[in-house]
Amino acid sequence: MSDRQLTHRTPVAVLGLGPMGRALAATLISAGTPTTVWNRTPERAGPLVALGATAAPTVTGAVRAAPVVITCLRDPAAVDAVLAAHDDWAGRTLVDVTTGRPDEARALADWAAGQRVDLVKGAILTPTPTIGTPAATALWCGSRSGFDAVRSVLAAFGGTPGYLGPDPGAAAAYDMALLDLFGTAVSGLTHAFALASAEGIAPRSFARYAAGIAPMLAEMTARFADQLTEDRFPGDRSTVASAGAGLGHVIATTDAHGIDSGVLRAARSVVEQAIAAGHGDDGLARLARSLAPARPA
Repeated sequence: MSDRQLTHRTPVAVLGLGPMGRALAATLISAGTPTTVWNRTPERAGPLVALGATAAPTVTGAVRAAPVVITCLRDPAAVDAVLAAHDDWAGRTLVDVTTGRPDEARALADWAAGQRVDLVKGAILTPTPTIGTPAATALWCGSRSGFDAVRSVLAAFGGTPGYLGPDPGAAAAYDMALLDLFGTAVSGLTHAFALASAEGIAPRSFARYAAGIAPMLAEMTARFADQLTEDRFPGDRSTVASAGAGLGHVIATTDAHGIDSGVLRAARSVVEQAIAAGHGDDGLARLARSLAPARPA
């Protein structure tokens, strides 16, 4: 919708001042962007006002102050409630970085189209200390004209703003898959520390060896991507069947210590289903295909 080219001096309103919202607002202020902030709990605005922000008492006051509005709230339901608090959004660019599902992002895009709003949907993939630094990583999608218009505003957040395409659910899709990886990895790490401790291994001693898993996973990530793209799963390094055997040993050891083995059993169930389907001699990337068959080209 928009053919404007905005600059870092374009006024921006930030709605939602949780840790990430505060980090985004503080970075905009540091970049010299006129920044208005609003939060359901007004006290959170105090430190940002001290840095140079203007606090708006209402959503309407914040929206009227800026052609670019950033929403960074608890969840999409909170975004819907905040958007409903103002009745004239036409002509504005909405940048939403609230974490949510892809279908929720697409529903927000439907609302934006009805309101004549350019929606840029984002997913910030790195923690608050990275905001405003080269280490920041964010993905953007939705309105191309909106993204082009606010590119210089987004650049203040650090890293290189990357555009995934017009699908408003694309950034959320990446975010959900990456949170899947992070969540299960953290679960595995904490479970491994618990099992090591039960076996009398000191945490720092275990950590020296556990840290070696990360480079292995990085190599596996690239290799799995190639195998899934080519739809071939050689078992020359390890196989689904051998993974199942290894999980069996870990489950038995875990159970012997009375540690919850539910996550491990769920993983073994996926392996057993792949074996039952005749894929025991395939490589481990086969498990991803077993969970979600390839889409037709």
